[in-house]
Amino acid sequence: MSVAGPLRVGMVGYAFMGGVHSHAWRSAHRFFDLPLTPELTALAGRNAGAAQAAADKMGWASVETDWRRLIERDDIDLIDICTPGDTHAEIAIAALQAGKHVLCEKPLANSVAEAEQMTQAATAAAANGVMAMCGFTYRRTPALALFKQMVDDGKVGTIRQVRAQYLQDWLSDENGPLTWRMDKEKAGSGALGDIGAHIIDASQFVTGQQITGVSAIMETFVKERPIGGELVGLGGRGAVGADVPKGPVTVDDAALFTARFDGGPIGIFEATRFALGRRNALRLEVNGSLGSIAFDFEDMNTLQYYDGTDEPGAQGFRRILVTEPEHPYIAAWWPPGHGLGYEHGFTHQVVDLVNAIATGVQPTPSFADALKVQRVLAAVETSAGNYSTWEPVPA
Repeated sequence: MSVAGPLRVGMVGYAFMGGVHSHAWRSAHRFFDLPLTPELTALAGRNAGAAQAAADKMGWASVETDWRRLIERDDIDLIDICTPGDTHAEIAIAALQAGKHVLCEKPLANSVAEAEQMTQAATAAAANGVMAMCGFTYRRTPALALFKQMVDDGKVGTIRQVRAQYLQDWLSDENGPLTWRMDKEKAGSGALGDIGAHIIDASQFVTGQQITGVSAIMETFVKERPIGGELVGLGGRGAVGADVPKGPVTVDDAALFTARFDGGPIGIFEATRFALGRRNALRLEVNGSLGSIAFDFEDMNTLQYYDGTDEPGAQGFRRILVTEPEHPYIAAWWPPGHGLGYEHGFTHQVVDLVNAIATGVQPTPSFADALKVQRVLAAVETSAGNYSTWEPVPA
């Protein structure tokens, strides 16, 4: 039995996404047979002390305080970008030009222009066997991957309608402090890019079709937030003292839009971080001529399937528990009925990326795929900003 060679990873950023990515790099080869074994070689962060503490906690062998040092190192094969969107383009392009594979968190960039530059760099790098992938991990949720298989197999017939929602509530308290996610310069957009990008990608992924135009509305419910303030009161909610300075929120809190797909279906999309009681409800439903399929990430191990060809009197949505070894990714995990969690999608992402690198096959979603999402995001912003009835999405 041959021993798999190493894939030496350098990661930039170590907050929420960095923690989940670290878990995935540590665990993937322990459950899946991989042609390359990921090694957590180096972690980069501007604060040396905080970066070292994160590296010690998450299992990284060394620390750099400048991402450029990661790219210069001969013992790094892949750069994993887990930073705010305003840094994605610079890091990714430099890494690809240096011959490093790249995994970049979504959305790909803060603008279409940056995403186009990143895609051009990825195309050039691919000619030399250097791979780039964007991290739309919900594609790797087994139930959503099964959703796509069923659509591809014709289970819904001709697709007529798509409805997609991503509902969260973590910003619903108006006294919550101002963070980088509410700064357009760093984040690019708010709910639209942060979570709306996921449902755009998921809808295009399961249908195999592209959004060609949108009509949108966006809203910022809380215009200012405390700078560095702490929440007070019951359960962390309550008034902030008058002496706490506030800064402007420059992104959207919610975005809604209708859409058309290139194969004919119509769609309706909603992304909000103000839906009280909805913690992480990514919902997707496809209605077709023969049936319907529905998914909700808050019940992530199941699908709801309606077969329109069933006999009258026997029709109704059936619940599919996606934990069988025949289902995508499941065979490597637990016995049937033992569900997976949020972190497993990131592990599956590592598995697919490592296999693609080892075989020289372009991983998906590619930067070109992510650019298509970026163009939809831009069209939504333009439509909402101009109060236009329709905004085409460039092909």
